[in-house]
Amino acid sequence: MFITLDGIDGAGKSTQIRMLCEHLRAGGRSVTSLRDPGSTPPGDAVRSLLLDSDLQMHRRTEALLYMAARCELVEQRIRPALEAGQWVVCDRFLLANVVYQSVGGKERPERLWHLGELATDGLKPDLTILLDLPAEEAFERLTGPADRMESRGVEYLEAVRGAFRAQLPHSSRETLVVDARQPIQQVHEVICAHLQPLLSTEG
Repeated sequence: MFITLDGIDGAGKSTQIRMLCEHLRAGGRSVTSLRDPGSTPPGDAVRSLLLDSDLQMHRRTEALLYMAARCELVEQRIRPALEAGQWVVCDRFLLANVVYQSVGGKERPERLWHLGELATDGLKPDLTILLDLPAEEAFERLTGPADRMESRGVEYLEAVRGAFRAQLPHSSRETLVVDARQPIQQVHEVICAHLQPLLSTEG
């Protein structure tokens, strides 16, 4: 089972991924937790280049670098884990790439989905969970220096939030939108409740 969590920064992805992985492992499942971009040496290098540097580049350049990192993630980590019967929980995937590189830029989402299909060799998550949060509230939660995406401001991130909802149906076989304004435990319970029918029938 391949699950991804997405949403604008500050929506609580890291916390919910940690709680979900703990929940799955407590049920006796083998879980691999990953992040996109990252989780491979090439992916970590690309992540540093894209998010932690002040290099100026075209949005299409950004998109292609993300795609290259994702190709390595799929081939080095995701496919082997799935083939070994593990659950894979990933912080972001192709949906985020489509959204961030199309909002406010000249790249069409359709082109980015097409590039993504090439980068992933057609692999899609079984479930994409979108943690939905207004941009102003997300900014209030953020600490530390802003990365390349956060530095584009509240209006940009609110547009990104809308694009996440619009593009979500293309991201995976099944999707779930969760109101991230809820308390952390309540968000976790919503996610677990959605997964419960699958967990009950597994195997």
